[in-house]
Amino acid sequence: MSTLLAFEDALEEIKRSASVRVEQQTIPLITAVGRILAMDVIAGLSVPPHDNSAMDGYAIACTDWQTGKPFTVSQRIAAGQHPQPLTPGTCARIFTGANIPNGANTVIMQENAQLSGEKVVFNEPPEQGDNIRPKGQDVQKGQTVINAGEKITPMHIGLLSSLGVTDVTVYKPLKVGILTTGDELIPAGENLKAGQIYNSNGPMLSALVIQAGHHVSHCIHAADTLEDTKAALKTLTQSCDVILSSGGVSVGEEDHVKGALEQLGKVHLWKIAIKPGKPLVHATLQGVPFLGLPGNPSSTLVTYHWFARLLLAICSGQIAERPQSYLVDAGFNGGKAIQRDEFLRVSIGKDGLAYAHSQQSSGALLAACESQGYLHVKANTQVEYGCAYSFYPFSGF
Repeated sequence: MSTLLAFEDALEEIKRSASVRVEQQTIPLITAVGRILAMDVIAGLSVPPHDNSAMDGYAIACTDWQTGKPFTVSQRIAAGQHPQPLTPGTCARIFTGANIPNGANTVIMQENAQLSGEKVVFNEPPEQGDNIRPKGQDVQKGQTVINAGEKITPMHIGLLSSLGVTDVTVYKPLKVGILTTGDELIPAGENLKAGQIYNSNGPMLSALVIQAGHHVSHCIHAADTLEDTKAALKTLTQSCDVILSSGGVSVGEEDHVKGALEQLGKVHLWKIAIKPGKPLVHATLQGVPFLGLPGNPSSTLVTYHWFARLLLAICSGQIAERPQSYLVDAGFNGGKAIQRDEFLRVSIGKDGLAYAHSQQSSGALLAACESQGYLHVKANTQVEYGCAYSFYPFSGF
């Protein structure tokens, strides 16, 4: 267990061992934004359900058009009305969104029409199908419009409403327990004593979990003893679908998380070839997935983004997708290559180059607040000015 597991191998191990941990429920569509869809949605009708006009104008049969030919307006069709079949040789006054009458196959915009008494003349030659939205242009009946595992967005709400959907089957919110450790940590608002610091990882992890759409069911702080750590883990195991922790996963005499896990459950992996964030533990406690993140704030953030986010997504029923990246050239030269994948906090300059924040310490959190994302420097790779590397914006996590 002491050998460092490669970054990509660790991702695959977590993905392989994780599974959905929540039940399904059916809820009103209007309340479903941000929830994870549990079943594919199949379109029960086409959108639009009929050919309709893309603008205000006149519907004709294209073969009836002749230069200078006057057309009689045989009917007027507004959106929402059911048209009569088009009388041959005539045109129909039609408005945006109105159904195309049988016998018509072209709409001439009103700007290209000239009134001649009670008749209309169209001087510009049309092409069949002009200005018509065909039936099913947006959605075809029987088409899968949203796949199970997708997070429902406001756009999805609009799309499903256009199909007449009123209820959807989603997964219940994932209940996440958070454990922080360290005798030096106290809650914000209390007076600091010598040797103490404020607990930042607990609030940050809670916010990250909530931002991802999950529910924080418990947030417990344990003293640096094996007994207190085990008691906290037992409490979380009984009430949570997944447990995240920060701190206590290294090899120091006051680090008790890994030892407690070995007594209460099964450890799957420990120590990953990543910087910052090497000491990370993945385990199972009575069937409950556990991920122990390192205690330094930047290490906690990086390992949450890459590993905890993946675990929570799969356990919540969500499709597990890697954050989107794009290649950017480095605007700096880095230090020597290391045997770990490194995630530098960087910002993109006006010249399009990536520039590393001056502070890359695993204990420094301000750097992430002042940066735009991670520059991924793969193991055994040295950063060189002008060379391209994968950039992951924070907004993608």
